[in-house]
Amino acid sequence: MSSKRNGPLLSPEEVLAKYTAGPKDGVFTDGACEGNPGPGGWAYVWVEGDRVRSEKHGSDPATTNNRMELTALIEAFRALPEDARVTVHSDSELCVKTINEWAAAWERRGWRRKTGPIANLELVQALWRLAQSHQNVSLVWIRAHDGSRWNEYVDSLANTFLRERVSR
Repeated sequence: MSSKRNGPLLSPEEVLAKYTAGPKDGVFTDGACEGNPGPGGWAYVWVEGDRVRSEKHGSDPATTNNRMELTALIEAFRALPEDARVTVHSDSELCVKTINEWAAAWERRGWRRKTGPIANLELVQALWRLAQSHQNVSLVWIRAHDGSRWNEYVDSLANTFLRERVSR
């Protein structure tokens, strides 16, 4: 399973009861996939003062983990007003580096990499545009499955598709 899971699949309520560590403010995003490719899910949660301000999740019956990670970030940025001052946390180091380190150069080169095509280009471009329109939003990497409450919570939301399949 590509959802980076080591333990049981907790519900969002179980996550909140179990975890208290980590940042109390910000937007947290995650993507998950059973198989890669396979069915997947994405989610974001925006918290202020350790309370949910907004959240959203969705799924795709045939996708990849990276597509779900990018979709989660896109949906999170879409939910933010352009003048938002917040940190967006992603446990996808690839997505964070894509936006923070590589996308500007790819754009200058006509959306080409030196070493070949850019995977998931349409999602990368959409996220890049959104990140550029949110000048006061920082995108940072957060370690997955280290007990950070809101990262664990958003992982649980992203895996809703798995819980729903198991309960059928």
